[in-house]
Order: sequence, then structure tokens, then C-alpha cells
Amino acid sequence: MRRIAIFTDDPGWHGRQLTQAFAEHGYRAEYVSLAECRLTPAPGQLPLWIPGFEHALPEAAFVRGVPGGSLEEVVLYLDVLHALKLLGIPVYNDGRAIERSVDKGMTSFLLQRAGLPTPPTWVLRDPEEARRIAENELRNGHLLISKPLFGSQGEGIRRIEKMTDLFWLTSSRGVYYLQRFVHAAGEGYHDHRVFVINGRAVAAMRRRGKSWLNNVAQGAECEWIEASAELAELAVRATLALDMDYAGVDIMLDRDGRYTVIEVNSVPAWKGLESVCDVNIAALLAEDLLGRYLGLGCVQPPAIEIR
Repeated sequence: MRRIAIFTDDPGWHGRQLTQAFAEHGYRAEYVSLAECRLTPAPGQLPLWIPGFEHALPEAAFVRGVPGGSLEEVVLYLDVLHALKLLGIPVYNDGRAIERSVDKGMTSFLLQRAGLPTPPTWVLRDPEEARRIAENELRNGHLLISKPLFGSQGEGIRRIEKMTDLFWLTSSRGVYYLQRFVHAAGEGYHDHRVFVINGRAVAAMRRRGKSWLNNVAQGAECEWIEASAELAELAVRATLALDMDYAGVDIMLDRDGRYTVIEVNSVPAWKGLESVCDVNIAALLAEDLLGRYLGLGCVQPPAIEIR
């Protein structure tokens, strides 16, 4: 049977969904941790050692998770993804897309460079300058969000609301990532998550947070929405700006009625999204990977497409 590698350290529900989706097309999915892979450039052997694929590399790789770690460890994980692509193995999303999105500073830079609405952001090392920026924002009536440069699911994020909060202004391994807080339109806290596959917005939901954090992992409630053309277009353009196969794009409608792109996730979860819509995300992901990269000839779902 033809085989696909799913890179993850926690297969869980998402892994099972993907395994079933690939199996329906005659592919067996194997879970692999990037932490267990290694480069083996030597004569007479495969240049990559991947558990379960010691004698033949997978036909494709699906990136469901990249472990954290030291700079050297993360570089090695990305080297494995880059090496697979150089060897002609499709990687979904590939190492370049992972690099661009896992680094929130580069994500903000690329969104702004593409002309997309995104909050004013500062990424720097100098603690005194970071404090001056925060003080200036507060004096001008703006709240700030302090985030770890690398992170997900709302972990490690603080909101700077008043001068005394500056005592809690901390760096992420020596780097400060500060972003102007965006107030949502209407009552309460909420944002939009749009799921994009191959330049198409295939599903969307509104996330209502218990606090200013709208992550499902932090307890936000999900509500299906029919994405407007403007919302879908912004999500697609954000995905194209980071050159991704698929992504979860977080967008807020602010108090002035304008959409703002907050984050672009290259390994997004979709369990919450599927709980409020009838779209089989795993099936669409598998069909896109196999159709575009392995010539399976799958039909793309009808959706808004931006070129």
C-alpha cells in the first residue's frame, strides 16, 4: 500500500481523521515525530532516516505538528522538511511555510508587506525601547498584546492595559513581540477563524472568548458563519502571502467595522470548526494533497477563490 507520513507528536482526533481520509484513497498514513528523524548523508543509504520509512521514503508528508525546542533542534526539524522537498517528496505545508508562520514577527512583516490590514506590531530585543513603545501606546489610549515569538493556542500571551502592567512586560528568549490590541465590534470578545485550502476559503466560524483570548483551547465557543466575500478574500490573501497549502486565518472585525488579520496558522486544528459545520476538513486536505501533488485527480470543493 502507498504510504503517507504524518508528522505529529500527538495524533489524537486530528490524526485519526487524516488517517481515515487518506485510507479512503488507498494510502496508509504513519505517524512520525520530527524529533526522531535524522539526516544521514552517506554513500549507499537514504539521505534521510525516518522511523517506519527506513527502506523507502514516503510518497508525501503531511505536517500536523512541529516540536518545540532549542534553536538547533527546531532547525533540524525544518532541515528534515526542506530535505524531503529537495528529494521530490511533497510536504504539506512545507518547511518554508512553517518557518514563515511559526515566527509571529515574520508573519506580521509579510502580512503588512502584502498590503493586508494587520495591527501595528513591534519586534525587538532592547527592553528599554520595548518599554518606551508600550508607554507611548498606553498614553495614546491603545492597549497592547505581548506574545512569545513562537507559540500557539493563546499560551504565554499577556495584555498590557495600564502602566503598572509594564512590570509584567517580559521577553521571549530575549525578543519582545508587541502588537496593538484590536477591540472587537459589538459586545463581548470574538473573532473569526477562516479555514483556507489551496487558495479557497472552505469553512468559517466565529469564536466567542470567555475573556479577550478567543482561542478554542482557552475555552472559546464556536459558532458557524457564512463567510462574506470580503472575509474570505482576506483569509485567502493572507495564506497566499505566506505561501501555504492550507491555513487557519484569524481575523477580527474592529469597532470601526474594518477587518484585521491577526494570525495565520500553518498547523491549525479544525475540531472546533467541524463541531459547527458540515464540512469534512480532513477529507478536503487529503484530496488536495493527493490531487495536486500526486496526480490523484480529486475534485476541489466549491468555494470562493482569489487569484
